[in-house]
Amino acid sequence: MNLTLQSIIERIQQQDPLHAKKLKRNLKNLSSDYETKCNFFLEKYQNYLSSSNKSLENGVDNYLKMIADFMYEQLRFSETGKYSSTSFEEVNKRVYNNPEVMDYFMNGLLLSQVLWKHHYSIFSFFSQNFPKYKNNIYNYLEIGGGHGLFISEAINVLGNNTKFTLVDISPTSIEVSKKFIGAHPVEYVLSDIFKYETNTKYNFITMGEVIEHVEDPVALLNKLKELLAPNGVIFMTTPTNAPSIDHIYLFRNAQEVIDIIQKAGLEVIEDIKVYAEDLPEEMAIELKVTMMYGCFLKLK
Repeated sequence: MNLTLQSIIERIQQQDPLHAKKLKRNLKNLSSDYETKCNFFLEKYQNYLSSSNKSLENGVDNYLKMIADFMYEQLRFSETGKYSSTSFEEVNKRVYNNPEVMDYFMNGLLLSQVLWKHHYSIFSFFSQNFPKYKNNIYNYLEIGGGHGLFISEAINVLGNNTKFTLVDISPTSIEVSKKFIGAHPVEYVLSDIFKYETNTKYNFITMGEVIEHVEDPVALLNKLKELLAPNGVIFMTTPTNAPSIDHIYLFRNAQEVIDIIQKAGLEVIEDIKVYAEDLPEEMAIELKVTMMYGCFLKLK
């Protein structure tokens, strides 16, 4: 079967017409590279499904199950103004070390990278700006690789001249990444990043949607500084007002993220913020709509 974005949305529409309508609306006015990047993703996603013995139906079922989780967490967040999880120990037991939960959740997140406007826009921002740094990248580290999309793009840009390392705390995430990335040599390390020790200094570190999963974001950024080579660059993303089964630290706006970055002794080179809904910013702020913040960082 030759996967297309339309075939995925049509399958979603069969089970959840309202959500499919929302997807179509939010995907209308994306950047000009969307079709190219979407085709890159779909080719790898089709190979991933095949190597995982999964069908598109499985992928869509997992995606919709993840959506149901998000809706439940959003309702609780609307009532309390807080995330439901408060400690890493709690999330690690309930999510990261639960293969059944991680399997559907990571597969759902994988599809969201091209179905959600804010996820895709962050990926596009990374793809457009990452090549600026390629001539100085000999060691690339990805923390919390999850679905493997960003490191796949880095491999596409850097090729065989760079050593790639992916560190993740979840065995399921590593397996998903392995199958999505494919045959390219990557060192996969199953570890809590705080416990990861190496003599290597990395020229480029990617950490997508990880900082909201820890209790002390400054400590995590300080760990990245230890791993970063002189003149190295970090690409980091995190959401604001984004209740999820595994989110701990609540950022309410982009400035709160920037404050944490500066407190850790890092400086923003360039950044982007994208709201999950296609609304005027004033309304999105008032309604506490989820916003994705992405940035390239360097040492102060």
